[in-house]
Amino acid sequence: MTRSDFARPALALAPGSRVGIIAGGGSLPVEVADGLATHGYPPFILLMEGEVDREPQLRRYEHVVMALEQIGSLMSTLRRHGVTHLVLAGEIKRRPKLSDMRPSLGLLAIVPSVILALARGDDGLLKVLTRGLEKRGVKVVGAHEVVPELTAAEGTLTMVEPERSDWLDIEAGRAAAKAIGALDIGQAAIAVGGRVIALEGIEGTAGLLERTKELRHHGRVAGKARGVLVKCAKPGQELRADLPSIGPQTVEAAHAAGLAGIAVEAGRSLILEGPATLSLANALGLFIVGLPVTEPVNGG
Repeated sequence: MTRSDFARPALALAPGSRVGIIAGGGSLPVEVADGLATHGYPPFILLMEGEVDREPQLRRYEHVVMALEQIGSLMSTLRRHGVTHLVLAGEIKRRPKLSDMRPSLGLLAIVPSVILALARGDDGLLKVLTRGLEKRGVKVVGAHEVVPELTAAEGTLTMVEPERSDWLDIEAGRAAAKAIGALDIGQAAIAVGGRVIALEGIEGTAGLLERTKELRHHGRVAGKARGVLVKCAKPGQELRADLPSIGPQTVEAAHAAGLAGIAVEAGRSLILEGPATLSLANALGLFIVGLPVTEPVNGG
C-alpha cells in the first residue's frame, strides 16, 4: 500500500479531536505522527524517556518527555493538552520500577491494575492500561486506524512471488506463530522445508532472524534451502497496540538469514517505511505477502 491509497484516516475523528502518541522506539511513532499531520491532525507526543531513538523527528511536534515511572501523571497530562484519542506506538523495552514511582492520586488509582497486568504478561498489560485510559475518557486507537496506509494489504506486495514450496513454509510458520501467540510468547516463526525451525521469544524478531542466520552458518539449516518468516497477531490480541510489524531492517535480516520471503497478516500487520521496505525486498529478491485473516477479529 502507498499513502495515496487513503485520503483520510479510517477512524472518523470529530472536529476538535486531538490525537496523542505515546512514543517508544523505532520508526512507528514518526510514521504515525507524520501521517496524522498529513491528514490534518497535528499530534501531541509523549516521548518516553530512554526509549525513543528518533527524537529529533518527533520534537517538531508539541511534546513532553515522560519517564515510565511518571505514569501516574499521564491522565492529567493528556487532559491538559486536550488529547481525546491516544495511540501507543513503538517499542518500550523495560517495565516501570514501582519503587521509583512518586505517590499521587493518579498513581494510586492505577497501581493495582498495573501490578495485575504485569503478572499477566505483555498483552495483559496493554489491555489493562487501555481499559483504564478509556474509563477516564481517552479513546485508545490503533496506528492502523488513524494512519491506515501503514497496514499490509492482502496478496503479494512485491515483484517476486512465493514458489509452491514457499506456501508450505508459510502455512507451517503461521500455525506456529499462532500457537506461541496464544501463549503470549511472541508473534513470529520461521519455517524451512515445510517445518518450523525457530520461534520468536523475548529477543524479538531481530533476535529470531539472527538465530536463524547462525543456524544456517553452522550447517543446522541447509545452505540452499529457502524459508519464510511469518508474523501474525496473537489470537485475541489487543489490536490497538503492538501489532506485528516489518521494515527495512526486517528485510535485510531475512535476506542475511537466507530466507526467501516474509508473510504477514493483511489488515493486522504494519509495514513501516513502506516504499523503502518493498523496494529493498525487490532489490534483494525477497517476496512479501499479506495473508488473509482466518479468525474473528477481537480486541479492537
